[in-house]
Amino acid sequence: MTEGESREEIRALLVDTLMLSVPAAEITDDRPLFGPGSLGLDSVDALQLVVELDKRYGLKIADAAVARQVLASVTSITNAVRQHCSALPAETGH
Repeated sequence: MTEGESREEIRALLVDTLMLSVPAAEITDDRPLFGPGSLGLDSVDALQLVVELDKRYGLKIADAAVARQVLASVTSITNAVRQHCSALPAETGH
């Protein structure tokens, strides 16, 4: 999967998981997800994202400071997922 495809997947995850009214195509890679000038997500949204990233990718985010960094934007989430998945051993026998 290319980085562009990964970012599209993360945008879709945001829209689907959080039931956003913003179309995925309108969420730019580096737009903040929280805080001023952002998509306006809140702490409940952050929790939902952490749970979904764990379910879908096995990416565990247990620390609030790490969560703030990882959940900052589409780019930061994509980078964290790609880094996590590249560190996993390759599946065998399937």
